[in-house]
Amino acid sequence: MTIRWGVIGAGGIARRRTIPEGIVPAANAQLVATFDLAEKINAEVAAEFGSDACDSEAQLIGRDDVDAVYIATPANTHEQQVRACAAAGKHVLCEKPLGMTVAGVEQIIAGCADAGVKLGTAFMMRCHAQHQAALKMVSEGRIGKPTYARAQLSCWYPPMAGAWRQDPQLGGGGSLIDMGGHCIDLLEMFFGKITKVSCFTNRTVHDYASEDSAVAMLMFDNGAIGTVDTMFCLPDASSRNVLELYGSKGSILATQTVGQGEIGEMTAYLEDDDAGYDAQQARDDGEGAPGTPGLRIAPEPVNMYRGEIEEFSQAIIDDREPAISAELGLRSQQILAACYESARTGQAVAV
Repeated sequence: MTIRWGVIGAGGIARRRTIPEGIVPAANAQLVATFDLAEKINAEVAAEFGSDACDSEAQLIGRDDVDAVYIATPANTHEQQVRACAAAGKHVLCEKPLGMTVAGVEQIIAGCADAGVKLGTAFMMRCHAQHQAALKMVSEGRIGKPTYARAQLSCWYPPMAGAWRQDPQLGGGGSLIDMGGHCIDLLEMFFGKITKVSCFTNRTVHDYASEDSAVAMLMFDNGAIGTVDTMFCLPDASSRNVLELYGSKGSILATQTVGQGEIGEMTAYLEDDDAGYDAQQARDDGEGAPGTPGLRIAPEPVNMYRGEIEEFSQAIIDDREPAISAELGLRSQQILAACYESARTGQAVAV
């Protein structure tokens, strides 16, 4: 069985990644229709990928040959578009954030449930092969009791006319909600639920309305602590987009797995169960403590965009909850709302 897809917001990430790397090569998906407000882009995407260019959202949603819709538009349009898809009986995979408020996301989740359609969140980094390998190691207790985690995602994003991520009225915020949302979701995947946050946001370099820099400190239910740092004001080559997972028996350290690429560098440093106190606290040049060489984690790469499309399509075929569900999108919205409240008030905020 093949799920027939329509795309609303065919430019941007849809054109760069999700259509060519996700929908087109997916074994259980087919692109049939696209729509973008920019008429030129709309026509170009349809010609490039062999889809029908629709004249409106309503036309695309109303098509009988569209089973599922991928939404990749500015955040302030997501709730309305999800509601329209649900009313037409279309399943929806929506880019994050799912909406502008926690209450709004709760409403569209309830609406999709009432309509009997699936709603998923496009947290494609959960499909990364190295992230899944690291999750397995953490779940098996290979790093011991989780103690600290860090995720970083930054880029250079200068002021641009019409850039909706630079206007909190359109995107809900800046670097924190746009890129930090991915980081926070990943750390919850590895270490479990976050119970409290403390956050700083700033316009450090750029003068647009949204924050160009943010750092969040996270407290996990299992007692671990984490940090997320995410910036729109760092040169691309300067940020290594690190992922660091530490525990009582070792660590998993990675660069460039957080992002849009399908491969990075990831190494585990694991201690023997009977390791004792080392007064010298000796370390070598990067391969781990003496007697504890680094273990390179390099599974067969998986394209994250194809992974998320195939998983969501299969959830429709199997009539089950998507693995990357709307509940994960709601959870992200709740944590981000707490982060922004902390940044406003200067206080730690419970999630």
